[in-house]
Amino acid sequence: RGFGEGKWNGFGGKVEEEETITEGAARELKEEAGIEATDLQKRAVLTFDIATLPRLLEVHVFSASQFKGTPTESEEMRPRWFSTDAIPFGEMWPDDVLWVPLLLDGQSFTGHFAMETDEKTVDHVLRIVPQESLRLCPRCGLPQ
Repeated sequence: RGFGEGKWNGFGGKVEEEETITEGAARELKEEAGIEATDLQKRAVLTFDIATLPRLLEVHVFSASQFKGTPTESEEMRPRWFSTDAIPFGEMWPDDVLWVPLLLDGQSFTGHFAMETDEKTVDHVLRIVPQESLRLCPRCGLPQ
């Protein structure tokens, strides 16, 4: 439901007050899929400048390969796993085809996407970075 409805998308949402970004990612995963990642790692920080939105979006991408619990459908998400050779990029955000392969390859990275609409990427920059640099706030450089 909400932003991105009808697209295959990762779990996520907004960080609550008094919560770190990593804590927010873990909470959203639990709320949306009923699972607790035991090896959650930040892998990317992406920004999106979408012409139809009033502000820049900042997205922190995490990965996990181990979890506790059983993935369960929620009001916000219907969890489904795809094999890497069957990812439905045509049913996802148009930028996903550009950065998801880096994630699947185990890379840590930053990126910026300029989008005319939420359906059309007009420019992008992706940079492979050391994983430890993602622990710093991209705006102020302080640890998160």
